[in-house]
Formats: sequence, structure tokens, C-alpha cells
Amino acid sequence: MSVWIAIGLTAAGCYLVKLLGLSVPEGALERPLVRKLAALVPVALLAALTAQQTFGDGSALVLDAKAAGLGAAAVALVLRAPFLVVVGAAVLVTAGVRAVTG
Repeated sequence: MSVWIAIGLTAAGCYLVKLLGLSVPEGALERPLVRKLAALVPVALLAALTAQQTFGDGSALVLDAKAAGLGAAAVALVLRAPFLVVVGAAVLVTAGVRAVTG
């Protein structure tokens, strides 16, 4: 039963946060600092999640096939490859490293 209570509280909390975001005055959203933060915060959160999922294993730092795939994606991005090519390069390098290392 406690799991359902946690799910209900989480759903209610998410709804209230969404409602709070919709009730912010438009003038507050037009400030340059707020606009810049709104553009940069999602990118920073996604980068942090990617780094944690790639290099983290519990409390240890890990360099494995995922790191090689991320490196391949970074190289493809630097070369300005299309998004599907970036994803494909990451997948192929990760699979190749996993196949070689067993």
C-alpha cells in the first residue's frame, strides 16, 4: 500500500509543479537571465545524466564500451554529422567494443 501512496504523492507533486509553472507571470519569463537559464538548464541536466549513465557504476568510475560509444558520438558531432549518423556511430562502436572485449 505504501508504494501506491508514494505514486499518488509523486503524481500530485508533478501536477502541482506543472501548475506552478503555468501560473508564473509572463513578465518574469521575459527577463534575459530567465530565458538563458530556460535554454541551458535542460542541456546541462541531459549532459549530467549522460555522463552518470556512461561513466558511473554505483559508486565507482567505469570506462567501458559505453564510454567508447560516447566518444564516437562526440567525434561525429564535431564533424557535424547528422543526428542519425551520430547515433549510428555510437551504437556501432559500442557494439564493436563489446564484441571484441567479450
